[in-house]
Amino acid sequence: MVGVFRLGEALLLGLASGPACIASCGPVIVPSLLAEKTGFRISTRYLGVFLSTRLTGYLLFALIAWQLGTMASLPETPRSIVFGAVHLSLAVVLLWYAHAVGRQCSHGCAGSELVTIGMPGKRGVPGAAMLGFLTGISLCPPFVAAGVRAAELSSAAAAVLFFAVFFLGTSIWFVPFVGFSCIRRNEAVITVARMAMVLIALYYGYLGLSMLSGRKLYG
Repeated sequence: MVGVFRLGEALLLGLASGPACIASCGPVIVPSLLAEKTGFRISTRYLGVFLSTRLTGYLLFALIAWQLGTMASLPETPRSIVFGAVHLSLAVVLLWYAHAVGRQCSHGCAGSELVTIGMPGKRGVPGAAMLGFLTGISLCPPFVAAGVRAAELSSAAAAVLFFAVFFLGTSIWFVPFVGFSCIRRNEAVITVARMAMVLIALYYGYLGLSMLSGRKLYG
């Protein structure tokens, strides 16, 4: 199993990677969270679902990384297809979310039920779950670094435990998002949140299509 030193390394890596994770996942979670109904309990539940399914994505990635030996060893074409599909899925979910918010707002954004996606009365729980899982398996430099370290471990269980502790370190940075529960929702806030979701969806859509087509994103 994983020694204390390795667990400490995973926690420190997660804490150090927090800002990068916020930069990567923040543009996804912030507008979708602001589109939800106000209230500390609702924001906490939404963030809890998001982080829970994000953890699921982390652990799945840990198993894949360990199985492959190292994520960096995965050939370029399959890697582009996998992460291109993930980015396209994120784009679709964000567009779906923005559409659902707009449809709900057509019945009055000032009402008590701002967003309901898929399951009436759940206030966006399915949306939070999908966004959490997809961001949990998205490729980012800290994620790859943790994947490489996990791939070096002696067993799949050790790799999963390493990623679970890494996840704990990164998740601490998401706690302040609960403070969005204090922001009063109105039509202007919802409109800005929807616009942000559409723009971010277009960005992820571009990344996904570029990866799937085999084009280099930069340079």
